[in-house]
Amino acid sequence: MTGLSHTHDLLGGLVHTHSHDGSTHTHAADGTVIGEPLHLHGTMLPGGEVRDVWVVDGRVTFTRPSSARTLGRDLWILPGLVDAHCHIGLGPQGAVDVATAEAQAITDRDAGALLVRDAGSPADTRWIDRRDDLPSVIRAGRHVARTKRYLRNYAQEVEPGELADAVVDQVARGDGWVKLVGDWIDRDIGDLAPSWPADAARQAIEAAHAAGARVTAHCFGEQSVTELVEAGIDGIEHGTGLDDATIQSMAIRQVALVPTLDNLDIFPGIADQAAERFPTYAAHVRDLYARRRDTFRKAYDAGVPMYAGTDAGGVGAHGRIGDEIVALAAVGGTDFALGAGSWRARDWLGRPCLAEGERADLVAYTSDPRVDARIVRHPRYVVLRGRVVVDTSA
Repeated sequence: MTGLSHTHDLLGGLVHTHSHDGSTHTHAADGTVIGEPLHLHGTMLPGGEVRDVWVVDGRVTFTRPSSARTLGRDLWILPGLVDAHCHIGLGPQGAVDVATAEAQAITDRDAGALLVRDAGSPADTRWIDRRDDLPSVIRAGRHVARTKRYLRNYAQEVEPGELADAVVDQVARGDGWVKLVGDWIDRDIGDLAPSWPADAARQAIEAAHAAGARVTAHCFGEQSVTELVEAGIDGIEHGTGLDDATIQSMAIRQVALVPTLDNLDIFPGIADQAAERFPTYAAHVRDLYARRRDTFRKAYDAGVPMYAGTDAGGVGAHGRIGDEIVALAAVGGTDFALGAGSWRARDWLGRPCLAEGERADLVAYTSDPRVDARIVRHPRYVVLRGRVVVDTSA
């Protein structure tokens, strides 16, 4: 990490100055930027109240300071967006270098995603935590997959008897989450099949809970998601195979669902590639894709907590959180979709929204995204830790 310098305040080390690519600024120990006060006026979501908000020493305040630079008026102001299923540090062949991971993080940030739940990566991205110009990352360690039943170089690959120990290993690499690969194609049967026996999955989930972590799982098919929900899992990624009974169970238990709806458009291509060798699998994938919107609408109607995630990384492009919010709006409406990609996701992940004294992570728009979710793709301002990192007003 070249071009980075630190200067510590002699009165307690609470203030540092950093320089990235020649840009120098001062910030507090928690990463909030101490710079000129900023002022925004507009409609604050989710509440809908019209008011003035200031950013002073990197934090939100509703008390007018003696002076401030006005960024804009008549804006729509949201807590920073959340990509709840993202893979910073992951590329098609596995872990990527620091420069590539940095570019991924910047692309997500510039789209307004200021909080990322990294749903599995073989790369060590802890260095991002030392960068005040990059999104906050909540990690799930490395994927845990069945031996030779997942993408090469992505996961820690183990057999069922090793699963609980592997999960505990990944707890130490994550930030309170662990990611299982719940199912994948079984080439012996030519179709999707669970990666883990139900009892092994239950033991692993219990081990993660005992270690203080939550567990989520990649699930495409029907059997894996049903068994993992019954085993006490905390989250499901994709969830295309959800049936009515499992949806009701998730709603009762408040098991989170991150459908990565926009990225599921890869399913037809997957089916086409597999059709000649694995026709049953190809037909299954096409069926899951065809009924995906009905599946997720049932989950929404039942009250399953749902959040926005792009599945960026690997082969998926970064910076698409706006696209995912638009896709979710077709399932549950714009208020639901915006909350899934902002304030509700922050509550779920234990991160604050825009309240007095909280860190100033926000996105602002010149039109109301509740009227047209597509607006969320085009922020006028992105403010991260009190610093303007995107300004399209010029």
